[in-house]
Amino acid sequence: MNDKAQREPARNPQDLERLLIARQWIGDVDGMVALFEPNAVVDSGEGQLTVGQAAIRSLFMDINATGKKFAAGKQSPAVVSGDLALTSTHLPDGSVTAEVARRQSDGTWLWVIDRFSVT
Repeated sequence: MNDKAQREPARNPQDLERLLIARQWIGDVDGMVALFEPNAVVDSGEGQLTVGQAAIRSLFMDINATGKKFAAGKQSPAVVSGDLALTSTHLPDGSVTAEVARRQSDGTWLWVIDRFSVT
């Protein structure tokens, strides 16, 4: 499913994690990147930040090339303040993610900051 028009948008910040995992499992890297704002920042825990959609695409391509799949965890309820939301998931390996999402002008949500693990 690489047709952008057919991808489900995140209408709630809670949708982002589910959509990211679903797209990763089918190898839709462009769909994964589409969940991030153009200048988003990802901290994958590798010691440096990944900035912008082109770099995020490269990061996800590298992750997908390893065959490692993202695991679904227990999502905490999003903390929403206006057009910003903090999302977080407790993963099966014990780590916790933290992300900041922003509501877009069309009412959908995209991540601005994604930290793979805060523990």
